[in-house]
Amino acid sequence: MRRLDEHYPDTPVPLDHKDPFTLLVAVLLSAQCTDKKVNEVTPSLFAAGPNPEAMAALSEETILGFIRQLGLAKTKAKHVKRLAELLLERHQGAVPNTFQELEQLPGVGHKTASVVMSQAFGVPAFAIDTHIHRLAQRWGLSSGISVARTECDLKRLFPKSSWNKLHLQIIFYGREYCTARGCDGRVCPLCRELYPNRRKPVITRKA
Repeated sequence: MRRLDEHYPDTPVPLDHKDPFTLLVAVLLSAQCTDKKVNEVTPSLFAAGPNPEAMAALSEETILGFIRQLGLAKTKAKHVKRLAELLLERHQGAVPNTFQELEQLPGVGHKTASVVMSQAFGVPAFAIDTHIHRLAQRWGLSSGISVARTECDLKRLFPKSSWNKLHLQIIFYGREYCTARGCDGRVCPLCRELYPNRRKPVITRKA
């Protein structure tokens, strides 16, 4: 935590958004896609559908036109429209602030719900993406058996007050220093410090 604080004292949310609704949609769109690519398409999408009412009024084809360059675009367009409709039907147009209600929305899994709960509502959560899952194993913080196990292990190891910031710090570090192909557990600054005498590379389980 001290080392990551030195590298990343500030942890802005990498997905551009202006409120819980636009954050929710942006995180949904980021599945199997880079944040950079999502940030390229959301300005036009959010201009047309800045809130659940406006988004629900758009057709799936219109939404697809804005996000076509993203992976799984057709499925995501369907989810975004139905999500907006359900927010109006069930939650008076507001994004719910519980895991259970969020995870009942189309296209919203536990990771997406965790991001929204932590970044939109300040609720302690540890959203596990591929970077965190990989580095937790590489650094000996979890066995890497499953994403659920990684989340449980990290929540057990680190104080709850650190979760929201720490999960972003690990993501940033994994992207900049300890990439899947760029570090074998001996290359990046933190791995070298943790394992100065390591000779063999770490074999990381796939999520």
